[in-house]
Amino acid sequence: MAAPGQGTTADQQILGSQWLGLSDHLIAKIYPVDNKGLRAGQEQIEVHAPVTAGGNMEATLNWQSPFEQSSPDSKAPALIAMLQSGVLVPGMNDFYSFFGWKSKSTSGNADVGTIERNIKKFEGRTGITKLNSTQIFTGMPPIKINVSLVFRAFSDPKREVAAPLQQLWAWALPQKLSGDSLVARAAGGGEGIDGAINSMFPSVAPQLIGFQYKQRTLAPMVIETIGEPIDAPIDQDGYYTEITIPLTLATLTALDRDDLKKIMGPSSYSSN
Repeated sequence: MAAPGQGTTADQQILGSQWLGLSDHLIAKIYPVDNKGLRAGQEQIEVHAPVTAGGNMEATLNWQSPFEQSSPDSKAPALIAMLQSGVLVPGMNDFYSFFGWKSKSTSGNADVGTIERNIKKFEGRTGITKLNSTQIFTGMPPIKINVSLVFRAFSDPKREVAAPLQQLWAWALPQKLSGDSLVARAAGGGEGIDGAINSMFPSVAPQLIGFQYKQRTLAPMVIETIGEPIDAPIDQDGYYTEITIPLTLATLTALDRDDLKKIMGPSSYSSN
């Protein structure tokens, strides 16, 4: 394999800066793949770059409690809140006092006193239970990876910085966006199923990529966001001499436990 920034081998072109002495495990490798995660195309282009501190892989798992609204608290929330907080009886007494009536709790009426004592039993109680608070799994979005790739020039800024940066942009953007109207595409799209496809779906989505770093290999992935700090230092010809590119990558689909085994590899993942 050719060193980053050193041109091509027979079938492989590696774009990136030279990082002599740096462990290969600390170099992130990005390359084009098909929708099955296999390398795509005859010309195997790769972008190699180290990852700065702060890179992370993140999964968001959606858990919800769909039975929360089945408790008595949700049927009459104001009344339940007054019972639970214990403010119902004092509120009743304040109501009586406002109109100049005698407090029911001191009226000597045994039935009224019993009612108020029973109402006070609701204080500090709730209808929430383990059953109606049980969570269920409702799905998950794709896995996301946030990284910042570093490129810097030792001898040739155009080859070591500009070329890999341009390739990342090429993978991130749509491969082709049609500028014609539907009528124009229908007229010049040809006949048969291919013509119909070209007319209805004339553009080509961005390239799927693979990402390999340390013991993790994820493919296929997409580039969700890419940044380019345009205030990075340049040489006399206007090419960046050093730049850090933030990337957000996402898997094409959500992943399960079997996918995790493939990502981590047998050397770094084991299960009982």
